[in-house]
Amino acid sequence: MDWLVLFTSGLFEAVWATALGRSNGLRRFVPSIIFVVASLISLAGLAWAMKTIPTGTAYAVWTAIGAVTTTAWALATGAEKATTMKILCLLGIVACVVGLKVSA
Repeated sequence: MDWLVLFTSGLFEAVWATALGRSNGLRRFVPSIIFVVASLISLAGLAWAMKTIPTGTAYAVWTAIGAVTTTAWALATGAEKATTMKILCLLGIVACVVGLKVSA
């Protein structure tokens, strides 16, 4: 259950990162509210998961899920250009997260 919570909170990290990028320095109301709410949910989920998952592993997985999901969203929406190197690096991050889960 804690791994599912950690994964979900990593997805919320991608939500708050995307909302923060669209908030224009926290000047736009709706993206700013989404940023605050998603941040709270994401951090609460991370804290919950860290009750049983070691801190280093939990934080690395949480950050990686957020980074990969945020970048994948940006690629899918055309906000960032997809390159072979970028895709390979994202796959490398995913492989490392799987390795952390397997070794935990």
